[in-house]
Parts: sequence; structure tokens; C-alpha cells
Amino acid sequence: MVEKKVCITNEIGLHARAASKFLNEAVKYNSNIEFIKDNKTYSAKSIISILSLSAHKGCELILRCDGEDEQLALEKLSELIENGLDY
Repeated sequence: MVEKKVCITNEIGLHARAASKFLNEAVKYNSNIEFIKDNKTYSAKSIISILSLSAHKGCELILRCDGEDEQLALEKLSELIENGLDY
């Protein structure tokens, strides 16, 4: 299991389009992928779960990956978030 603190950088946070873009990347990996916010765990492979984070710009989350491709998943997904989900 690997994890990293990430900060939401795009202007409007993890809204529907950004959450969908993140989800489309997350499902490419076999690992279990989760966000942790305020000591609660959210599946990063569920659009409902991602949207329920209410993650706005500047929000800090822990991205946790656990599985056979965990390191690659963590690297690529944290990079996607840190780059503002290309928005």
C-alpha cells in the first residue's frame, strides 16, 4: 500500500467533469484506489464517492493505492490531480 497527500489545484475542484476525468484514469489500474478526507475513506473508482468528497480548490486529500500496480497508479493519478486535471 502506498499513499500521498495531494492538493486539488483546479479552480472549481473535483466537480463532475474533473471527477469523471479522474475516474476514467483510475479504472485503468487493478489496484484498489481511495481518497481519504477528514478520516473518512472514499472509493476513487466511484463517481458518486468522488463527488461526495466535496473537494474544492486547495482541499488536501490522501490518495491511497493498494495492489499490483499501486506505485504506477499513485504516480499517474497524483500527477493528474497536481496538474489541475488539465483544466
